[in-house]
Amino acid sequence: MTYVIHGETGDWEVVIGLEVHAQVISEAKLFSGAATAFGAAPNSQVSLVDAAMPGMLPVLNGVCVEQAVRTGLGLNADINMTSVFERKNYFYADLPAGYQISQYQHPIVGEGTIVLDLADGSTREVGIERLHLEQDAGKSLHDQDPRRTFVDLNRAGVALMEIVSKPDIRSPEEAGAYLRKLRSILRYLGTCDGNMEQGSLRCDVNVSVRPRGENELRTRTEIKNVNSVRFVMQAIEWEAERQVSAYEAGESVVQETRLYDPATGETRPMRAKEFAHDYRYFPDPDLLPLRLTPEEVDRIRADLPELPDHKRDRFMTQYGLSAADAGVLVAEREMAAYFETVATGRDAKTAANWLTTNLFALLNKKGLGITQSPVSADALGKLIDLIADGTISGRIAKDVFEIMAESGSDAETIVTERNLKQISDSGAIEAAIAAIVADNPQQVDQFKAGNEKVIGWFVGRIMKATQGKANPQKVNELLRQRLSDA
Repeated sequence: MTYVIHGETGDWEVVIGLEVHAQVISEAKLFSGAATAFGAAPNSQVSLVDAAMPGMLPVLNGVCVEQAVRTGLGLNADINMTSVFERKNYFYADLPAGYQISQYQHPIVGEGTIVLDLADGSTREVGIERLHLEQDAGKSLHDQDPRRTFVDLNRAGVALMEIVSKPDIRSPEEAGAYLRKLRSILRYLGTCDGNMEQGSLRCDVNVSVRPRGENELRTRTEIKNVNSVRFVMQAIEWEAERQVSAYEAGESVVQETRLYDPATGETRPMRAKEFAHDYRYFPDPDLLPLRLTPEEVDRIRADLPELPDHKRDRFMTQYGLSAADAGVLVAEREMAAYFETVATGRDAKTAANWLTTNLFALLNKKGLGITQSPVSADALGKLIDLIADGTISGRIAKDVFEIMAESGSDAETIVTERNLKQISDSGAIEAAIAAIVADNPQQVDQFKAGNEKVIGWFVGRIMKATQGKANPQKVNELLRQRLSDA
């Protein structure tokens, strides 16, 4: 799915690489015991190590190492048995030490692969270049005072996994698919919560363009700290158009770091883009090389959950779902679990249909996630049971579902209290049919003349006359008999 820009001098394609900073799920920071909870009061979760006080030594958090290895295995990546922490030197007000402990030449995770699920039903592989561990910086607060900038060090030292893709992405849509898939994998693994709004998943977007058919990569720009999938896609579109316009005007593209402004949909220069040598990397003298054993990696591998791609394939095989439905249902681990609870012992396609239509519509309307659903998986399953055993019709079930969502009552109670049970008694249905047929001789004549569509017209009126309670199958069966005899 190549994103082509039709310029005056010919067609251009965009080349995209993403650097995702994923906050590791851990109760303590990468090199200190300070807490990592989101939303704490400024500077309330800062140890002497985080504040870079003289004489303080970093102590590596083993949980963060395991989480990085777990993520690497989930990305089908190589796990490096030896990795090295280095100092990346730069000077910001919210970086107390004047350097960031990171990994450069020897990361903990090497090359891997992510399979994208695209909107047209196709799939495409994107390469992972590396995953390395590093500590986060603090946060500068520019909106607290008109003349001063304040610094909050709560995030300083929080463990990050920087996951770097290869420049394999060719469109904003593929970039969106990549981020959604990566976030899904991280959440399945339990290594990052993926909350972009809270900053625990941030994306740096590298964009360059080149004439279609050209193999060489041109100068790239980096769009820093984009915090939503939609903004990433918008930033790529605008930046690619900007670069094409520059080339076609005879100008050059400068390698620089840019910021995306959601209000205008534009990117703007932030600073000249640094090169690796500008950071003066060197091994951190306070940290020995990190050495893993095959046994440690195998132990983590044995504990991996079923991941989205495997779960999607199983849903298609075990439940007979389409690739599209299975892909939607496995996007979130909690959604997949909800579906399996509903589908167990029931028709799986019916269960999937109720989730992807009625349930999704309800959650979207209320702005809720699946874990906040006002209708539990067990409750939805029991509603489907009432349809399957003929207690209520599918049409009545939709009304019952809405009442369940608002009242919290179970389906059986609602059906009983509101007298919504389906009418399956042939005598009652025949009486309704007889009245409708007798009152509409013109439509009877149309049926006899071969107009099959009039059947639907009759069914609609019969259902209305019975307040939607008549069994639709019986209505169709008895109605045809009546019209044939009329």
